[in-house]
Amino acid sequence: MSTKKVTVIGLGSLGSALAAALLRTGHDVTVWNRTPEKAEALVAQGATRADTVAEAAAASPVVIVCVFDTEAARELLAPIQAGKAVVNLTSGSPDEARELAAWAASRGVDYLDGAVMAVPAAIGTPDAFVMYSGSREVFDAHRAALDSFGASHFLGEDAGVAEFHDLGLLYAGYATLVGFLNSVAIVGTAGVTARELLPLVTTWLTGMVAYLADVAREVDERDYTDGASSVAINQVALDKIIAASRAAGVSPDLLLPFKELLDRRAADGHARDSASSVIELLRPGIHPE
Repeated sequence: MSTKKVTVIGLGSLGSALAAALLRTGHDVTVWNRTPEKAEALVAQGATRADTVAEAAAASPVVIVCVFDTEAARELLAPIQAGKAVVNLTSGSPDEARELAAWAASRGVDYLDGAVMAVPAAIGTPDAFVMYSGSREVFDAHRAALDSFGASHFLGEDAGVAEFHDLGLLYAGYATLVGFLNSVAIVGTAGVTARELLPLVTTWLTGMVAYLADVAREVDERDYTDGASSVAINQVALDKIIAASRAAGVSPDLLLPFKELLDRRAADGHARDSASSVIELLRPGIHPE
């Protein structure tokens, strides 16, 4: 059953943004932080400051935790009584999420894990979304509160699934960032600024995103025979990029691991396969061809 009462524990930049978003959407918010002064701005907006974690948890049926790490979250969850719902938005690993879910279940606490995909300033805007996994009951019962932060996505009852998705999106994000920085470095040798390059990069990446639909199909079906961009073609392309980078005095180090994977696939007899087939060298375990 949905309720307007929500507790937020942890008022760092993200936790404060979460509490502020709840206040903007009309929720009755109780907050707690180790440093009480961090609650002052939220109290001015209508939040209630609790003196202890136990007091904060008692004020609401659902407790949102957003602190430095999983160890801190576990410590702060200790006073929470059976029957409460916990939404843990603390960054952690899939194993940590599963362990904390099991620990909460042993104490009669319903647990939902979440991964926030937004900077604090974007919380509550259309640019923000949060991925959840764990208790479906908690997600459904408190969906109105969770939607205050951004689009809500429930990914499954395995508490670790949201953190796996977080890792996957961060892989894609970091690859985009370092790729752009390398692009700026090489084009900068011709006197081009990052801002001048950006529109062309944006157009190029838009096309790359569309291409990912083909990559996803190949990877899911594990059929790499019809790919338009083969291992061999990309070996030649990367050899040229690496040589040109070195000639310009720009380090090609970010590309070398991918080139190594392509070389391994070619050596294994898969030069004509799609370049996406390198995932077979990344997946855990042994995968028969």
